[in-house]
Amino acid sequence: MSKEIRYILDQICHEKGIPKGVLIEMIESAMLTAIRKKFSKDEDITLKIIPNTFEISVYALKTVVDVINSPKTEILFEEAKQYDEAVELGSIVQIPLDVKDLGRIAAQTVKQVILQKVREAERGVIYEKYIDKVGTIIAGTVLRKDRGNYIIGIGKAEAVLPAKETINNEHLKIGDTVRAYIDSVNPAAKGPQITLTRINTDFVAELFRIEVPEINDGIVEIKDVVREAGERTKIAVYSKDSSIDPVGACVGMKGTRVQSIVRELRGERIDIINWTDDPRLYIARALTPSEVDKIGINEEDKNAMVVVDDSQLSLAIGKKGQNVKLAMKLTGWDIDIISESNYSKIRMDDAQNVVGNVNKNEEN
Repeated sequence: MSKEIRYILDQICHEKGIPKGVLIEMIESAMLTAIRKKFSKDEDITLKIIPNTFEISVYALKTVVDVINSPKTEILFEEAKQYDEAVELGSIVQIPLDVKDLGRIAAQTVKQVILQKVREAERGVIYEKYIDKVGTIIAGTVLRKDRGNYIIGIGKAEAVLPAKETINNEHLKIGDTVRAYIDSVNPAAKGPQITLTRINTDFVAELFRIEVPEINDGIVEIKDVVREAGERTKIAVYSKDSSIDPVGACVGMKGTRVQSIVRELRGERIDIINWTDDPRLYIARALTPSEVDKIGINEEDKNAMVVVDDSQLSLAIGKKGQNVKLAMKLTGWDIDIISESNYSKIRMDDAQNVVGNVNKNEEN
């Protein structure tokens, strides 16, 4: 029987990744439940499995007394000394039981009762493994689509990538390999619920940490990331080493680093900006890819007026205002953009108003 249990344990440990000591405790508990059904409910039965040999021993526990009142739970002192020379009145002695069909009981128990506990332990192992990976990127294979959500195989576990957490116009097929950000891991009755996302701004930040060694080493710091998934991302970076250009480090030789990320994001445009604490310069950079002519700011209200060449106006604002919206999110400033021609007209009107007011004053 010990060989059979050893084989089963080895199989479960290998397939499920559950520690052998945990499994032995489970089997002891499950087998004891089954064995106790063969005896009176008044009897105190215990079972032990020796970890190294997997030999199984079953004992009846009885209290040593000088007068027996309950034969099921008590034993006379003289009789108890047959099992343990050091026994004393009131102590507990273990009396070995000969269970002839122990092998059959053990086999049935391991195959039936233990399965549920193994599943529980497996869920615990998966939870402990992935709860520490929240906030990181993992690669998996698309297994199926269920109720609009993608089920992703990640090793011995499955994760959920909700359709709403995929990039716009992204259609994954069964068998596709996909990378995603582990957003959360929550315990559930059927196993840990591992939820993934590909639209989180942190997904982009983690991609840059993977692709750019200077970020992973802490030389280049990601100050902030804003994003409209599938459309555009703006990321502000800063170098702690003046000899290293943070934007150049993120772009890579001939653009290899950033292009790898762009491919992962299905062609999403990425603006990499050199962070600065100068608000005028930071706002100008945040409006990339447009060029800025003039900037006026109100530091108290954190409002900025930006003047751009007429040819740059649509680029600065972006499709449906996307570029300026992301720039405002990145900098934390309210930004108004006007063209150079409108700015000149406003200045001309203001100048005429001033002249008009002066003339009126002179007439008075």
